[in-house]
Amino acid sequence: MWRRVYFLLILVRIYFALSPSYLHPDENFQGPEVIAGRVFDYPVHETWEFTSGHPIRSAFPLWLAYGWPMYILRWLWEGFGYDVSPSVVYWTLRVLMLTLSVVMEDWAIHELVESPRARRVAVPLVASSYVTWTFQTHTFSNSLETLLVCWSLVLIQRIVGDKKRSGILASSMLGAMVVVGVFNRITFPAFLLLPSLLLLPHFKRKPLSLVFLTLAALFTAFVAICVDTTSYTTGEFHFSSVFSHPVITPLNNFLYNSDSTNLAQHGIHPLYQHFLVNLPQLLGPAFPLLFFLRRSHIRPILVSALSGVALLSIFPHQEARFLLPAVPLILSSIRLPHNPQVRKFWTATWIVFNVGLGMLMGVYHQGGIVPVQIHIAKTPEHVTHAFWWKTYSPPTWLLNGKNEELTTVDLMGMPGPQMLDAVKAALPTCRTRKPPKIEGRGAAYLVAPRSAYFLKPFQDPAGREDIELEEIWSYRQHLNLDDMDFGDDGVWSTLSRVIGDRGLVIWRVTRNCWATEAPAE
Repeated sequence: MWRRVYFLLILVRIYFALSPSYLHPDENFQGPEVIAGRVFDYPVHETWEFTSGHPIRSAFPLWLAYGWPMYILRWLWEGFGYDVSPSVVYWTLRVLMLTLSVVMEDWAIHELVESPRARRVAVPLVASSYVTWTFQTHTFSNSLETLLVCWSLVLIQRIVGDKKRSGILASSMLGAMVVVGVFNRITFPAFLLLPSLLLLPHFKRKPLSLVFLTLAALFTAFVAICVDTTSYTTGEFHFSSVFSHPVITPLNNFLYNSDSTNLAQHGIHPLYQHFLVNLPQLLGPAFPLLFFLRRSHIRPILVSALSGVALLSIFPHQEARFLLPAVPLILSSIRLPHNPQVRKFWTATWIVFNVGLGMLMGVYHQGGIVPVQIHIAKTPEHVTHAFWWKTYSPPTWLLNGKNEELTTVDLMGMPGPQMLDAVKAALPTCRTRKPPKIEGRGAAYLVAPRSAYFLKPFQDPAGREDIELEEIWSYRQHLNLDDMDFGDDGVWSTLSRVIGDRGLVIWRVTRNCWATEAPAE
């Protein structure tokens, strides 16, 4: 029975992997956008993490995760005489993350949970979590960190469990994997600090495995530093730069995050944020079950999860996605209620929670941004400006090179009047009462949620506003959760506006030269 449920949940994971929700800008700007610009020469926007004098994001794990599939796509498409469309790359990476989730994450859970009886609960539980459906199928560094943490624990378990052999291969793989994990995210060691202590007796008995682990780690670190130094060295690269001016991104990252003034720019949270807010948000009904675990249920994977959460709680900037590696580890450790009635109620609550959060985060959350960018990339109209308002930052690499002539302006949550001033500055002026000519200038688009009622007066062709909005295209499955004005509009009015008028719209913006009344004769 549990196998049928598991295969059904794989279909659910496929559905969410192929839904274009947009959980956070980092899933593009800290991964695919960077590598796509270097593989396909797309004009891209690189964030400050990659352009500062001391870059804090490593290109090494990005090449390992996204570089090789992009090169394969380029090789295949160029073999047929075509250029690779960014939309093809985007969906290929989604399928890649889906495959890694189904194969690597689920395989790791199979190995980490040794009891067949416990495995029949753990595997479907992890597979039925909305975190697995959504975050793990998106191109987050946190999603890659989850896989690296799980497999590092698998390797530790294999090394400790093998009492006869030295475990040279597993130790070497662990050394390399730890370095990749650190270069991917400096939070990675937090989840392995306590479980790694289990290796000390093994290294005492088999010191050769420690030697190979160290050599593999040093070699991988050297390769990673070479890749980063090559990526961030301006001008001609010389191999001697690796020794004279090496770029060590994890060190830069650590130094940056050690400064509280830097963290304040990204948001300061209380120390209890991870335990009392973020973890319940990710686990839902599974969170209370943590308090009913017996001492016999405490295993290394649970220790890894809880110690990781505790260590990350020391840092004042705390986002829920930082805890992604803890989710499958905790879900693999909890025990469901023994009482049949209580278990049925808990199961129903678990299903409702994950279906609700899955649809919200996996389908509707900023779900129109990627389809709108792909539509703009394909439109034959000459567009010079695309203004984005009340959305997440759009991934410009999806414009398929159109951003060579199109300027994308991210207005985020700018107040309405200031947004209008920015838009009007790009429009031709009115010299007569006839619409201004736009030859050579191209059209200007405004992309905004339909729920932005501030724009309603400008959508009336007979209106007297100084600009006019003409709807070009829209995508219905889009919710803007950052536009909740409960204090001003009330709860019901806000929900009816944001949910009832959901969708992301492309408007063509023109100046209304008839807005000013004609002088009396």
